[in-house]
Amino acid sequence: MSANTQKLGWIGVGRMGFQMAERLLKAGHDVSIWNRTKAKAEPLAALGGKIVSNPVDLAGVDVLFTIVSTGPDLEEIYFGENGIVTNAKGALPKIFVDCSTISVEDSIRIRERLKEKGVDLIAAPVSGNGQVIKAGKLSSVVSGPEASAKAVMPLIGVFAPRGVSYVGEGELARVCKIAHNVMLGVVIENLIEITLLANKMGVPREAFLSFMNNGVMGSMFTAYKSPALVNLDWTTTFTAELLRKDLDLGLELGREWDVPMPVTAATREVLQQHIGKALSQPDAEAILAQDFAKMAETMAECAGMKLVSENKAVPTGL
Repeated sequence: MSANTQKLGWIGVGRMGFQMAERLLKAGHDVSIWNRTKAKAEPLAALGGKIVSNPVDLAGVDVLFTIVSTGPDLEEIYFGENGIVTNAKGALPKIFVDCSTISVEDSIRIRERLKEKGVDLIAAPVSGNGQVIKAGKLSSVVSGPEASAKAVMPLIGVFAPRGVSYVGEGELARVCKIAHNVMLGVVIENLIEITLLANKMGVPREAFLSFMNNGVMGSMFTAYKSPALVNLDWTTTFTAELLRKDLDLGLELGREWDVPMPVTAATREVLQQHIGKALSQPDAEAILAQDFAKMAETMAECAGMKLVSENKAVPTGL
């Protein structure tokens, strides 16, 4: 597949999708874009993006990319009343690449429906957030029919230059991404716990997290979440409700495959406590729209602490 001669379609320009599509455009690709809220896509027109009015307007592209919140959202975009498959008059793109984090069951159902139309579905969820994309460190895991996967992996590599890993047929990439996000939830919960313990005993959060990030337990993730935990900056990268969805997907797989996941279950309950507290507030919607790391404030309250920003310049590690 020649890299820059393909006509690409893109659906979904949220916090992740906008920057992923932007990287394709900056690399010189021909990208047509649809988003439910058209105004969010319009800034991409300045880079050459072709903003369309309906999903079906993307039926003529060579490869269609999607990134949305849930399986039902994806199914609606493909097969709903205004969906691209429902309304296409001629041939559809031969390859759909979905970068969403959805359940295995939803993906199987969608894959089978697309196969009936002669379309290969490539699952290609990504690891990272908006900051990671800007730093050129996004990665992706890919599964589906091998020939189609290998054909689109160079395109995926444009927005995921850190690495694109092909893990096999079917929904294996979905399994990997769910496992990834389970670990994300467990790590942030434990990172908050130990940071609060050290902080309550007199260690500044900035100093403790600097030590952690310089040691063997540090990671890209602990580093780029450190500024939020030090300065209480809850600018959204990923919401608590989306994280809860992914923990539930992981726990569901654990039950189905008889894999005990007690740490994940405990993390889910801590996260639910944060969500429940937010729901009791008059500004619940605004609180839940903030970053999932805000649960540090809820956990601090449980520890009898009131967090205040340390107002420190903290490197992200990116």
